[in-house]
Amino acid sequence: MMVRICVALSVALLLAGCAADNYIPKEQPSFYRNLAQPGAQLDATAAASMISGYRANNGLDAVSLDPELMRLAEEQAKSMAAKNELDHDVKKPFIARLKASGYEAKTAAENIGAGYHTLAEAFSGWRDSPPHKANMLLKSATRMGIAAVYAPTSKYKVFWALIVAEPDERRG
Repeated sequence: MMVRICVALSVALLLAGCAADNYIPKEQPSFYRNLAQPGAQLDATAAASMISGYRANNGLDAVSLDPELMRLAEEQAKSMAAKNELDHDVKKPFIARLKASGYEAKTAAENIGAGYHTLAEAFSGWRDSPPHKANMLLKSATRMGIAAVYAPTSKYKVFWALIVAEPDERRG
């Protein structure tokens, strides 16, 4: 009888402890934030962390946010949204845009997307596409820029651009 009481008391204490540990966050993680709505902001730091973690899982170095690549990604996403067109060349080809900006890179790659409403969806779409995956895993990349632009009248609602690069430190 004493054993049953001790077991029942232990189970009750364990369950009480579990209830105290059931923390419910007040808002969902930013990579699940719906960007297909007015005023929604992409968490670029979370994006860099997510992509860096993916790169680390594949034996590569992390990437950090680069203000110039952020600006270039924003311009590309805005250009696609303005024309309601998913296209690397909507304004100019990627290499021409990079060169025109004065950004000196040894290597660089660009992923674009449309219709992904969250960072998690965009990341998963790129990860599951061999050419986009290869860009995220560009071996020598150390910097990145990312943008998501809301386009309320578009069937896509959100346009994405991601640029990863290895800057040419000797030149710029």
